[in-house]
Amino acid sequence: MLETLLYPRTVAVIGASRNPEKVGYAFMHNLTRTGFEGTIVPINLEAPDILGVKCYKSLEEFGGKIDLSVIVVGGKYVKQSVQDSIRAGAKTIIVITAGFKEVGAKGAEAEQELVALCRAAGVRMMGPNCLGVLNTHHKMNATFAPSVPPAGQISVISQSGALCVAILDWAASQKLGLGKVISFGNKADLNEVDFLQALAADAQTKVIAGYLESIKEGDKFLRVAQEAASVKPVVILKVGITSAGAKAASSHTGSLAGADIAYGAAFKRSGVIRAENFEALFDYALALATQPLPAGDRVAVITNAGGPGIMAADAAEGMGLRMVSPSEATKAKLREVLPPTAAFGNPVDVIGDAEPDRYIKAFELLQQDENVDSIIVVATPQNMTRPLELAEKLAAANLGKKPLLTAFMGGEEVLAGKARLMELGIPNYPAPDRAVSALKAMVDYAAWRRRPPRIVSRYPVNRRRVDRVLQWHIRSGTQQVGEVEAKEILKAYDFNILAGNLATNADQAVETANRIGYPVVLKISSPEIVHKSDFGGVRINLANSEQVRDAFDLMMLRVQRRAPNAYIRGAYVEKMGNRGREVILGMTRDPQFGPLLMFGLGGIFVEVMKDVTFHLAPITAEEAMQMLKGTRSYALLKGARGQAPVDLNAIASALQRISQLATDYPEIKELDINPFIVGEVGADAYVADARMTLELPSTQ
Repeated sequence: MLETLLYPRTVAVIGASRNPEKVGYAFMHNLTRTGFEGTIVPINLEAPDILGVKCYKSLEEFGGKIDLSVIVVGGKYVKQSVQDSIRAGAKTIIVITAGFKEVGAKGAEAEQELVALCRAAGVRMMGPNCLGVLNTHHKMNATFAPSVPPAGQISVISQSGALCVAILDWAASQKLGLGKVISFGNKADLNEVDFLQALAADAQTKVIAGYLESIKEGDKFLRVAQEAASVKPVVILKVGITSAGAKAASSHTGSLAGADIAYGAAFKRSGVIRAENFEALFDYALALATQPLPAGDRVAVITNAGGPGIMAADAAEGMGLRMVSPSEATKAKLREVLPPTAAFGNPVDVIGDAEPDRYIKAFELLQQDENVDSIIVVATPQNMTRPLELAEKLAAANLGKKPLLTAFMGGEEVLAGKARLMELGIPNYPAPDRAVSALKAMVDYAAWRRRPPRIVSRYPVNRRRVDRVLQWHIRSGTQQVGEVEAKEILKAYDFNILAGNLATNADQAVETANRIGYPVVLKISSPEIVHKSDFGGVRINLANSEQVRDAFDLMMLRVQRRAPNAYIRGAYVEKMGNRGREVILGMTRDPQFGPLLMFGLGGIFVEVMKDVTFHLAPITAEEAMQMLKGTRSYALLKGARGQAPVDLNAIASALQRISQLATDYPEIKELDINPFIVGEVGADAYVADARMTLELPSTQ
């Protein structure tokens, strides 16, 4: 796929220039200086040649077929250049020129004209407003960036051309090898999904690193990213994380779930490794490109200084890695080769006067220890350290079966050692926490690769009941589904709904209470009143008919005073349920990735601490349980501080039922079950309150 973009034999540069200040010259300079072995076809109206390459006034004058066309002319000439390129047989066109969608509606219209021309001819277009493409393995630099890194196995895709220039310059200075570097700009046609597919199939790419500002095709991205991550690591830095979450959301779930949450959930589902910043993007990519994946989360640290060793241990435990002690057999051998003042646990402190050989003895023993999955070597430049020698001996001793990451700390004293580590394929980081963070990304990705097959359970449900409720709301144009109807829908999906009924007057309320049995709860029913308690719309533990009658009359009076314009349907009379742990279950539909499920404990945990987890539907039983474990308050559910544990399976099952409901009915935009009451194992969990919001069909 995209063979003519990444491995073209004939490249036309429309707008090639003799002026070193022009972009058209930069393309010619880069194509010729990197030793491109294909044919370069410069198009220039006046010049006979540029940098020794014969020029043509037009592609028609050239007369041959081209694979790739790079267009660097002014905006008003781009359309004609695209048409000329198509006639000349180009299968891929890169439009470098800016001034299209990014400048407004007129530019967007012109951009779509280019797309239409290309699609009608079966041609793919990259850009407009991009840097171009570099393929070090093909000796092709079809960009206008001044720096070229060495060849390597990390390939980069980027929505930002300027960032690509910075990446190329930085990689060249660090001697970090890159394979393909693709800047796709406005992604009018080719986008991140296309490049993920192409690089996943590219044998010379070991790791895909990406910078994205948006994702164009959410569903397709999920599928393609998962396919790519199944064969090689995909690390992405996603920016623009704050503005999209600012939209008003009517549900509790919607108010907590911004666009960034949805991207995080999408990356987690598809196995994409998310980088928090530019440093992390290449910290992770470098480790993944040079080291084997770890078998587990057990890490050992070797250090010649106590402080940096503690820094590494703190970072590891803080990120969820396990600092396990070496086996007793390994400890015994360490005591034989290390001085008595050394530390033989974890970190293994070889102490400050350790020369390279002492490091290597400890490293070789930990490499063989079955308790250890990966090793981080921390070195500070003390008199005996000799960083360059240590780097070379580490590489020689490394068996390549476990990840080896290093943190050579310091400045001038460690420069040669750090450079040598890079040459030898061992990732080095300026501080232990950066090494640990890279290792954590490797551990998480390895765990994702080892995950069992996803099996989404389907529950028997009564869809006719749901259809009836939803169709009534859609026909009447009612977007809000209140408690009564929401519970009817949930009951159809086998949620435990306590006995109850809507009462429009006090007599009906008393009759319902007498029938279902005391004590009961009374709740106002109004599509305009979401938070019932704020309006005096909830009374609990009503023990007899007199209390029910008084509560009904007083509730109607208070609510009408506090919300005089609200439509009051009546009050919902419901059997009082048993006490238990309050949790919140929810769903909001992300415009890119679809239904996003939410779980959190009620009360302060969600209101103040925002202690919630999200996952894209549909979910498996294991993923549902992971949502519970992902909260900071999970220990409370398990029964911390002497409390009995709650029925975790009941919550996980409820999340899976919401997942099924959300995938079955795309018209349900938001859903809140708040609270869902769950007791000890064996006790019936039940829905105390619920509401939904529908996406009504457009009337246009």
